[in-house]
Amino acid sequence: MSFAHPQLLWLLLVIPPALAVFLWWSSQCRRRLLSQFIEARLLPGLLAGVSESRRKLRLGCLVAAVTLTLVALARPQWGFTWEESRQKGLDIVVAIDTSKSMLAEDITPNRLQRAKLAALDLMKLASADRLGLVAFAGSAFLQCPLTIDDNAFRQSLELLNVNLIPQGGTAIAEAIRVAQSAFKEGDNFQVLVLFSDGEDNDEGALAAAQTAAKDGMKIFTIGIGTPDGELLRIKDAKGRLDYIRDTDGNVVKSRLNEGLLQEIAGATDGAYYRLTGAKTIDSLYEQFLAPLPKSEGQEKLVKRMHERYHWPLALAILLLLVEKILPERRSPMRRVPIDAKKDVSVQTAVPTAGLLLLGLMLPATASASPSSALRQYESGRYDAALREYQAALEKRPDDPRLQFNAGAAAYRDGNYEQAARHFGEALSAPDLQLQEQAYYNLGNTLYRAGEQAASPPQAQEAWKQAIQQYERALKLNPNHADAQFNREFVQQRLEELQQQQQQQKNQDQSDQKQDQSQDQQQPDQPPQEQKDQEQQNQQPQDQPDQSEQEQSRPNESAKEKDQPDPQAAKSNGEEESPDDQQLSQPLEAQAMTPQEAERLLDAQKGEEKVLQFAPQGEPRQRDRRFKDW
Repeated sequence: MSFAHPQLLWLLLVIPPALAVFLWWSSQCRRRLLSQFIEARLLPGLLAGVSESRRKLRLGCLVAAVTLTLVALARPQWGFTWEESRQKGLDIVVAIDTSKSMLAEDITPNRLQRAKLAALDLMKLASADRLGLVAFAGSAFLQCPLTIDDNAFRQSLELLNVNLIPQGGTAIAEAIRVAQSAFKEGDNFQVLVLFSDGEDNDEGALAAAQTAAKDGMKIFTIGIGTPDGELLRIKDAKGRLDYIRDTDGNVVKSRLNEGLLQEIAGATDGAYYRLTGAKTIDSLYEQFLAPLPKSEGQEKLVKRMHERYHWPLALAILLLLVEKILPERRSPMRRVPIDAKKDVSVQTAVPTAGLLLLGLMLPATASASPSSALRQYESGRYDAALREYQAALEKRPDDPRLQFNAGAAAYRDGNYEQAARHFGEALSAPDLQLQEQAYYNLGNTLYRAGEQAASPPQAQEAWKQAIQQYERALKLNPNHADAQFNREFVQQRLEELQQQQQQQKNQDQSDQKQDQSQDQQQPDQPPQEQKDQEQQNQQPQDQPDQSEQEQSRPNESAKEKDQPDPQAAKSNGEEESPDDQQLSQPLEAQAMTPQEAERLLDAQKGEEKVLQFAPQGEPRQRDRRFKDW
């Protein structure tokens, strides 16, 4: 079940409650006026035949009739049939830029609203032609296939807004390719009318136009905006205006790029117009579109929805008749006590009317849940939109589009864990384009989650997974420029983080080794000195020390004193100690023991420093940035 005008259902929250309050207030005023003009003792006699329950039932019928009338005005529809229709004319695809640069107010009210009004003017002029609609920003998709149903085209056009496509930027080349895929082989003359400010963030728009020209397409470009441009402003979640800024924090200013739009139109022998007045579309259609050859009439199947507004309208008329015919006074033939009559009317009539109204409103509420979530998302209340989508998922858990929309709402709300879960569920969609977008958005979600990670290892793991998701998106669409750029961007961030961790690890190891070396280099008492000290401690106190013995000896030459003669010592009958033998032998080069080599290496390690390697060549310059508008 659907409604042709679902916005009218919002009146149900205002008009029926207001009418009920007004009727209750008028009843109180009536009682007060009766008490002023009639004495209190006479009122029971005058009102003896009036039934209070019937009066309330009449008021309930009136409120229910007004409610059903509002439902009928919303035009409920369910069921459809395919009808054959013959038409002769052109096939025109209208492509409208929905990027955030279309919010610029250099033309009133803003660029996007003026483009939608111009598309409606084109629809009125092309009454015999088939019209299709393509919405594009950072990506493009077919919003409305080629049709002669003006209502379907108008409804698709009204849904366009800057939040319709979560991927920011402007991809004119992809819009041309999607529009080209909307034309089937053997269809009428192919015409593309492109509304944009010309700020193309991707390359290849001119090449795509040249390719489309070879297939027989003519492109007519409509420039929206002014060459001077305007600063971009957007409302935040609290309704406050703020400027759109790039990744460097600079305010973004959008200008009309007429040169690119003229080149695209010239590549297909089309024409360029700048949207300045009310007659721009009239001039385009009369000079260029109307003279184009039109194909012969063919039978086309058109989906016609079955209107069901007459059911609530008929029930509303019936309730009005009941309210008019039902008298307030009781029948004199029935002698029922007043209290018992009141109980029956209150307990049967009023609940029955309430249940009937509830039964009529349930289908409207169920069908309006995704649209309500979309309105919450468009107004910036992403948390409320997430709750709406999750409520809808309880009824349709296997719908991948609801999973994708819930992931987008969670991503905007900063809840990256739930966003990753919903995008992961959307990967089961049979639509390859939806899978590609789910992989791409899942990569963005994992990158943002890595930025908020508590530790570098967690950030590394999240960024590695993000790179895998970008690669899967590129497998489905190798021409996805944003996925390729984001993959390289995240790869660079990952390498920088790994280098920082490696440098920190090397620095910690160097500090640890330096501390160990300082501990080993502290002077210890040599073993020989310890031995001499022990011998001195064991020497008797009355024995003179070595200095006294030297004073009692005769004077000797310095040479003999410094270098004792080993032969003299032998002649006196004294044996050489190992130390004396070592001193008596000439000094020769001897190999170091393993213990001495190890102490020498430990002493030198404390003086080691980390060698810094400078990158070779100039740093790599990137011509694009991570964009989200």
